[in-house]
Amino acid sequence: MAADIINRVANSKLKVLDLEDYYPSGSRILLDIKDWLAEGLVLRELDFRAHVASHNWEQYQNTYVALTCSTDAIVPAWAYMLITLELEPYAEKVNLGTLNELETSIYQDIINDLDVSEFKDAPVIIKGCSKKPVPESAYVMISNKIRPIARSIMFGEACSSVPLYKRK
Repeated sequence: MAADIINRVANSKLKVLDLEDYYPSGSRILLDIKDWLAEGLVLRELDFRAHVASHNWEQYQNTYVALTCSTDAIVPAWAYMLITLELEPYAEKVNLGTLNELETSIYQDIINDLDVSEFKDAPVIIKGCSKKPVPESAYVMISNKIRPIARSIMFGEACSSVPLYKRK
């Protein structure tokens, strides 16, 4: 007589935290302003403001935008501020830097606002493999956030996790 198969993971107090579940939809766009500068290097205020005024900002509706200048130009802070103010009604988030820095900033906001009370005194597995571009920095941030309350923290899958922390 065959014994019933029991899913011990489903019946345990183990909590799985998958950062991919929090990945917000919306395109990620790198807005490089080098073409708005004279020879890609010099910001001439009148020309720059003309580019900003004539740019189609509506194309950034519901997107996440990383502002950058890929040349060695010295760009004053007000230039990025001006662009950010134009993007604000359309973009979900604007960040200065690379697309990876943008993802980190997105996850920083998500993790800061995340209610982690369900992980109090529980063994937690932070799921590792994801199909979405969850930045490694997000795993560091969530580890910092749940360490004070979790009984233990593991990384990976329930069938093959790496133990990271256990409260003493």
